[in-house]
Amino acid sequence: MRLQTTLPLNRANAIIEQAIALGRAASLLPLTVVVLDAGGKLVAMQCEDGSGLTRFDIAFGKAYGALGMGISSRLIRDRLSERPAFQNAIAAASDGRFIPVPGGVLIETADGITIGAVGVSGDTSDKDEYCAIEAIKSAGYASEPAEPNPDWRTSSLSDHYPAST
Repeated sequence: MRLQTTLPLNRANAIIEQAIALGRAASLLPLTVVVLDAGGKLVAMQCEDGSGLTRFDIAFGKAYGALGMGISSRLIRDRLSERPAFQNAIAAASDGRFIPVPGGVLIETADGITIGAVGVSGDTSDKDEYCAIEAIKSAGYASEPAEPNPDWRTSSLSDHYPAST
């Protein structure tokens, strides 16, 4: 028996390679990139040297959450920011595989069929998302969201983590 996969390994690897190349070109912190098929199965993953220990789980949770909700993790964040109880319920229902911040991007065919998701973790969420979106496009697919946050270049970790005193 031969099975048809929704997302071939060679295309998943091309997405990962491009996401990492984009991260290097933009001088981002070390990235971890995960590609899941439409059923949430891990197709491919790479961690750059220097990636933090939990970066895989974060990248996986961004992609898995996007697939589970059928929208990007940016849109999840935006829609659920005022609903923390529902966010907690989703996290519990998905066994913690739910990270509601940008960086989880759906991979779509030209016809709008979701065939997988990419999760990126390592730098700011907006920079992670930029790498995912542009890498998906470079592999010949469409992404949801279609474009990164226009201010992705200026996002900073210090915007999210105040300096300690």
